[in-house]
Amino acid sequence: MRGECARGPTFWRRGLWAVAALALLLGIGWRLFDDWVADTELPLTLAETSVEVMDREDRLLRVYPVGDGIWRMALQLDQVDPRFTEMLIAYEDRRFWSHPGVDVLALMRAGGQAVWHGRVVSGGSTLTMQLARLLEDGSTGRWSGKLRQIRVALALERRLSKAEILRLYLTHAPYGGNIEGLRAASYVWLGKEPRRLTAAEAALLVALPQSPESRRPDRAPKAARQARAQVLSRMVADGILDSESAEIATKARLPRQMAAMPRLAPHLADRALSANPGARRLSLTVQADLQQRMEQLVQAAARRSGARLSAALMVVDHQSGEVLASVGSPGYADQGRQGFVDMTQALRSPGSTLKPLVYGLAFDRGLVHPETLIHDGPVDFDGYAPQNFDGVFRGDLRVREALQLSLNIPVVKLTRELGAAHLMAALRRGGASPRLPGGGKPGLAISLGGLGTSLQDLVQIYTGLAAGGQGPALRVLRGASQQDRPRMISDVAAWQLGDVLRGLSPPPGARAGVLAYKTGTSYGHRDAWALGWDGRHVIGVWMGRADGTPVPGAFGGDLAAPVLFEAFGLLKPDFDALPPPPAATLILSAAELPAPLRRFRARDAVFEPAENAPQMLFPPNGARLALEGGGLPVKLRGGTAPFVVLADGKPVLQGQQAREFEILSPGLGFSDLVVVDAAGRSARAAIEID
Repeated sequence: MRGECARGPTFWRRGLWAVAALALLLGIGWRLFDDWVADTELPLTLAETSVEVMDREDRLLRVYPVGDGIWRMALQLDQVDPRFTEMLIAYEDRRFWSHPGVDVLALMRAGGQAVWHGRVVSGGSTLTMQLARLLEDGSTGRWSGKLRQIRVALALERRLSKAEILRLYLTHAPYGGNIEGLRAASYVWLGKEPRRLTAAEAALLVALPQSPESRRPDRAPKAARQARAQVLSRMVADGILDSESAEIATKARLPRQMAAMPRLAPHLADRALSANPGARRLSLTVQADLQQRMEQLVQAAARRSGARLSAALMVVDHQSGEVLASVGSPGYADQGRQGFVDMTQALRSPGSTLKPLVYGLAFDRGLVHPETLIHDGPVDFDGYAPQNFDGVFRGDLRVREALQLSLNIPVVKLTRELGAAHLMAALRRGGASPRLPGGGKPGLAISLGGLGTSLQDLVQIYTGLAAGGQGPALRVLRGASQQDRPRMISDVAAWQLGDVLRGLSPPPGARAGVLAYKTGTSYGHRDAWALGWDGRHVIGVWMGRADGTPVPGAFGGDLAAPVLFEAFGLLKPDFDALPPPPAATLILSAAELPAPLRRFRARDAVFEPAENAPQMLFPPNGARLALEGGGLPVKLRGGTAPFVVLADGKPVLQGQQAREFEILSPGLGFSDLVVVDAAGRSARAAIEID
């Protein structure tokens, strides 16, 4: 008994020492373990994500792959359907919100199953461990790899919140091919953001990262369907889905192929990104739905018009300057049409589209009024003799009609009176950057398209005309402040232009009188234009070939104008009314106008030939002719018959009614021919006969 009592205290003392030693060892072990976790060198968690370009309502327009060609889009948890998150955690890591990065129970279960079955039956990796593997691009099979994942997972849990870990996992999870992350996967497999997902869609996106290549719906639909069904079955077992919903989801169709990433307004997005280097997210003023409709319209118009034809279109709110749609070509990747070229920026001849500005400036200068009479007849300005597009002269007509008919001679007369430099200055005030061929001085031909400008510049000019002569600068970045351009013309002149241009006949089937518009065709049929506005919007259309070669038979009125009206129809259900005239507008008939405005006469008209005076087309002044004994042909234009012809002051023909005839040769050497019409107006030509 005494021996047992003697051993008792010794035994307990030894036991206490053992417990103390064990506690010490555990403490040291825990400290070493804690230091081991704390000293973990974590992989980079700030991986590069795709640059995104959004529309005015935060819908995706364009996304760019990261440097290695991977589609990896930035993600926030509020962009994810909560049902997907619930299904993911229930299927992959049900104790995600409570474990420290490693789920010991799951690891023990996976290990026991592996020993019992002699193979891996289920994984024990948590979402945090999977994130560790994704960040390091490491393996899962080797013990060293698994140990490294455990260490990194524990360290991640100490340094990041659960929400941040989940966000990173959903940013990096593999979904087949070059697709990483839930948002990119949702776009390529479902064609939408993952904010709202059906049970079938959510189950597919839960199943794919486990074996992204062998379960791809486009390549292995059977495996994808089985994997989705397995997820749905687990959700029923866990009470997340009812059996009826799961059965419906099991029968849902799988996506047959990867969809292309969104690429709306690609040229505009490229320009915005180039102007804002380093930006990861840009918000544009463009409206995605409208942009898509306009791209489809441009594609259809180009297909109708020829294999090599390109086209471009812009839609602008002329009250704010916001670009609502910008289409640079019929197809960004269309090599046959050189779709990579942004034709909203290309310098091309504007044809007749600058004529409204010339008339507006002339209205402001008091040179003419829309009801002023102006003569359309042969002219010669120091050797420059413009012709109308159809070669026909129409005599006296109202300025309104001259603009509506897009006649060349009246607008050149006004340009001469205004001064070509004044027109160039007005273009620059309006926001355009015109380029002259060879960098020379501007001549009278600029009003007929003898310079280079872009569709964007023309839309900017027409924005100013539509907004009352002074409009806002175009802007494409959402949130950018509105800035008005300097005034080009008065509000009265701008209203008069709108009133004249809405009187143009519309294309067949289109409504008349609701759209102020102007068409243009450049020299050689290289460019076809149509620009127009209503009470709220401006739309500009260009059609032609990107390489600048002619398009035989192409006219702005036939090719571009129908697209302009169709674009307005796609923009909104009805036209916005054009504004009423300003109070100072002079609305009178030609007879009621003040005397100086009844008929246009140039400042130096006293030195000019009388209007409708005869012109000697042949022989031209200074001609040297070899008649070889025959008569001398004479060809006249203008004037009033009958005509009298004099050679060297002597009458050689009288009472001539025709404008093409022959006279006897006046003989060898120099001669002076004069033709006098019934009104006493004359034409003269000095010739030499040898």
